[in-house]
Amino acid sequence: MSEASQAKSAVAFSSMLASLFLAVAKLVVGLMTGSLAILSEAAHALLDLGAATLTWLAVRVADKPADAEHPFGHGKVESLSALVETGLLFATGGWVIYEAVSRLAEGSRDVKVTWYALAVILLSMVIDFTRAKALRKVAAETGSQALEADALHFTSDILSSAAVLVGLLLTLIWPRADAVAAIAVALFVMLAGYRLGRRTVDVLIDSAPEGAADNLTRIVSLVPGVAKVQQVRARLVGATLVAEVQVAVSRGLSLEQVEQLKAQMLSSIRTELPDSDITLIATPLSLDNESLVDAVRAVSARFQLPVHNVRVYQVGGVKHIGFDAEVDERWTIERAHEHVTQLENTLESDLAGEVRVDIHIDPVSHHESRGRPVSASRIHELETTIRHLVSSEPDIQSVHELHVHDSADGLYVSFHCLFPPEVPVGRVHELTQRLEESLRVQYPEIGTLVVHAEPVGVAHARHHG
Repeated sequence: MSEASQAKSAVAFSSMLASLFLAVAKLVVGLMTGSLAILSEAAHALLDLGAATLTWLAVRVADKPADAEHPFGHGKVESLSALVETGLLFATGGWVIYEAVSRLAEGSRDVKVTWYALAVILLSMVIDFTRAKALRKVAAETGSQALEADALHFTSDILSSAAVLVGLLLTLIWPRADAVAAIAVALFVMLAGYRLGRRTVDVLIDSAPEGAADNLTRIVSLVPGVAKVQQVRARLVGATLVAEVQVAVSRGLSLEQVEQLKAQMLSSIRTELPDSDITLIATPLSLDNESLVDAVRAVSARFQLPVHNVRVYQVGGVKHIGFDAEVDERWTIERAHEHVTQLENTLESDLAGEVRVDIHIDPVSHHESRGRPVSASRIHELETTIRHLVSSEPDIQSVHELHVHDSADGLYVSFHCLFPPEVPVGRVHELTQRLEESLRVQYPEIGTLVVHAEPVGVAHARHHG
C-alpha cells in the first residue's frame, strides 16, 4: 500500500472511531434527558458511523490498481460511497423533521437541561472540528472524494451541534425550542447531503471537472510544435483526472517526431497535474507556412512511399514538382505505377492551382549482396585517381577512409571528403557531384559510389579523439 493510501486509510479509520464514540455518547444523553435534538444528533452520529465505515472500506478498495475487469481502476468506488452517504443524510434529516413536527403538534415535552447534556454537545463540537480539519487536509493531499465527503459531514455536524446547544439553552424559557432546534439540525444535514450529492452525481455521470479542459488546453498549447488544441474530454475517476486531448500538428512531421512531441506534452501535463491519466491524439494539419517540399513529403508519407530529390520549378506560371519515389524492386510496374499515380493525383488535389507533378520510380533493393575483396593495387590505383581529382578543387582539403569491394552490382567505392567548416552545403554538393561524375567516367564498372562530406574539425576530433 502506498504512503498516500495508508494516510487515507488511517484518517478514515480514526473518523470511524470518533463517530462510534459520539453516537453512543449522544444516544445515552438523549435518552437520559429526553431531548429530541440530542436524539436526532445521536441518529445523525449513527449514520455518520455507517458512512465513516463505508468511507474506510471505499478508500481501501479505490486505491487498488487497475485490472482486466476495471481498466480505469477502482476510483469510482469512492464516489459510490459518497452517494450512499448522501442518501443517509437525507434519510436522517427526514426522520428528524417528522419527529420534530410531531412534537410541536402534540405539545411540549419535558426536556432536562443538564450539565452532561451540554458537555456532550460541546465535546462533540471539539471532536467534529478536529476530525474535519484532519480529513480535509488528507483529502486535499490525495484528492479523495470520499474523505472530502466525510470532512463535509463533520463540518455540518459542528453547525448542527451548535443549533442543538442553542435549543437546549432556550428550552429553559421556551419548551418548544428543542423541537425547533431539531428541525434546524435536519436542515443542516439535508443541505450537506444536497451539496455532496450534486458533486457525486457529476463524477458518476462523467461530468467534466470545472476548469479541467481550459487548464489542459493552456498547458498543451504552450508546447512548441502544437498547432492547435482541437478537443479536450475530461472526467474524474476517484482522485485521478482522466482525459483525452486531441491536437493538430504539422503533417510534415515524421512518426518519430510526433512521438517526441507527445512525450513533451505528457511531461508538461504531469508536471502540473501529477494525478492524471492522459491520452493524446495527434492529427496532421497543413500549416499556412508549409512549403511545397514539405507538402510532398507529408503526402508521400501518407502513402508510405519514401521520396528524395524533390525539385520545384516555376515555368510560365506553372509550378513543376519532380521527385523520385522509392518502391520495392519486387513490385510489378503495374503495381508501382498505380501507387505513384495515386500519390500524384492526391498532390495535385491538395496543391490547388497550376501544378504539374512528375514522379520517377526508383526501385529499392531489400536483399544483401555479398562483397568480394579487391586487390591492393586496384585500391591504390583508385586512391591515386581520387587524390588527383581532388587536387584540382581548392575547397576540398583532403580525402580519407577509402573502402573498395566488388559485388554483383559492380564495384562499391566509398570515401570521405574534408571541407572547411564555412563552405556552404550547396557548394559541397556541387563538388562531390562533379567528383562522382569524373570517377564514373574513368571507372564505368563502379556500381555504387558514396562520397561522404564532413567538416575538417569533425574528422580531426574523431580520428584524434
